[in-house]
Amino acid sequence: KAKLPSSQEAIKNQVRKELMAEAAASEKGLSAEEKDLASPEKEGAAALSVSGVYFICPLTGAVVRKDKKEKHLREAIQSYFSVDPVAASIMEIHTFNKDREKVRVGVETMAKYLDNIYLHPEEEKYRKIKLQNKVFQERISCLEGIHRFFQAIGFETKTLPVPGQETTEEYYVLKEEMLTKLEDLKDYKEQLLSSEPVRAQLDRQLCVFKPSPEAARFELPNDFYNLTAEEIKREQRLRTEAVEKASMLRTRAMREKEEQREMRKYNYTLVRVRFPDGYILQGTFYARESVSVLYNFVREALRDDWLPFELLGPGGLKLTDENLAFNECGLVPSALLTLAWDAAVMADIEASGEEQPGSPLKPEILSRVQTLS
Repeated sequence: KAKLPSSQEAIKNQVRKELMAEAAASEKGLSAEEKDLASPEKEGAAALSVSGVYFICPLTGAVVRKDKKEKHLREAIQSYFSVDPVAASIMEIHTFNKDREKVRVGVETMAKYLDNIYLHPEEEKYRKIKLQNKVFQERISCLEGIHRFFQAIGFETKTLPVPGQETTEEYYVLKEEMLTKLEDLKDYKEQLLSSEPVRAQLDRQLCVFKPSPEAARFELPNDFYNLTAEEIKREQRLRTEAVEKASMLRTRAMREKEEQREMRKYNYTLVRVRFPDGYILQGTFYARESVSVLYNFVREALRDDWLPFELLGPGGLKLTDENLAFNECGLVPSALLTLAWDAAVMADIEASGEEQPGSPLKPEILSRVQTLS
């Protein structure tokens, strides 16, 4: 019997094929507004510094807007049920149950049920699970995807009489043919225990701009704030009182509390790095990511990634501690940084007399250069 595709690439290809078929069937009914939302390059480019926050689905490779992310993940996992229902149901359990402790407890309890069957296949009692059992209800039944997992691994629902009573109860009962596939049950248990949630990856939305005096001007969409639209407006009004507030005598504890509150306002940050030649590299980051991620982002965009450089914040302050998060450095919800090359290395390069390219950025990135509006 041929094994089902298990690699991430095989899963991605199959899910993409399923979703493309569904998308082709519904394409004619897609409104113009929905098509605009699906295209991050076109939406709001003239008014906003970035059109929104986007994510890359690990199952399909598609780039989807933040507010469409969970819906897309659900559709991608749903499509995979036709290929491997066990793997798809495990994805559901780990991805859509947000309480990780409940998932851990439920999965470990489920693993015990499967262990009992595997170790004692002759014991009929282990092949039956009463649905109204208190432990089952509290630890397992509450998890999204768990019932599809039971069905996928060979259980069926049966109404059976309660011994010594005239009443009946609903049970999950393992199908007889599964007793010849005990190794499969063991594999399913290992998959269930070792799996991780399917997480969409933040799309950096890398952009490069020509030198512009508009580099320090940012217009951000609401996606960047951990606030409602009304709260954002209120915060903007409160900013006008900042000068007066700064002159007040405040304790250190008060200042720290206020800084912590300020840090929590932002989920993401839009960062621009201005190169010595004036070109500007832009990317989107989580507000709680470390500055080391930004250094890697810049390094990957360089033609010569070995060239040492420093990033300077407002006022020429060096970002030396790469372990600090963006919000800990005050680089939220947006920031314009300056890149400075290592002076000694640049002097050596100049002394060598080698002809240097016009820009340190990779040609494929420069080919996408835009003008800041």
